[in-house]
Amino acid sequence: MNDEAAREEPARTEVATFGAGCFWCVEAVFLELDGVISVESGYSGGNVPNPSYDQICTGRTGHAEVCRVRFDPGKIAYDDLLEVFWKTHDPTTLNRQGNDFGTQYRSVIFYHNEKQKALAEKYKTELDASGAFQDTIVTEVTPVAEFYKAEQYHQDYYRSNPQQRYCRVVIGPKLEKFRQAFKDKLKTSD
Repeated sequence: MNDEAAREEPARTEVATFGAGCFWCVEAVFLELDGVISVESGYSGGNVPNPSYDQICTGRTGHAEVCRVRFDPGKIAYDDLLEVFWKTHDPTTLNRQGNDFGTQYRSVIFYHNEKQKALAEKYKTELDASGAFQDTIVTEVTPVAEFYKAEQYHQDYYRSNPQQRYCRVVIGPKLEKFRQAFKDKLKTSD
């Protein structure tokens, strides 16, 4: 490493936390965005410390499957992450995304600061008023709660299991639609 690189300030990062159904889908989408540094699948918003996947699947812990997205706001704005969030799931279905149902699949934005809260609420209000969705948006906008990283086999699930049936049938088609809609925001391969 040269002296100039050593003096360089580390990139400023921020964190966003979203629940939009199955965290495998959410993770796969956000990992493709330019400016996203990392995505961790996990559980948040519940009342049981260090829950396991089996526990949250019962719907009795109160946790949502979420993704914690670490991003560089110099490359991608929180507003852009919100746009992706709203457009890649159905925020009008209570505790359900497609065939996945239960409170763990609820639509939720866990905000990390007042700016994120204001932007999330503004976007939600504007979308509801615009008639973009036939039904009312049920997405929760709530303060960040304790985040528990999911088991290792849930991390980077789509990339690690592309031939798994759920990946082929659900995540693959979702990613293709996402890539078409957000092609100007995707990471480029070198």
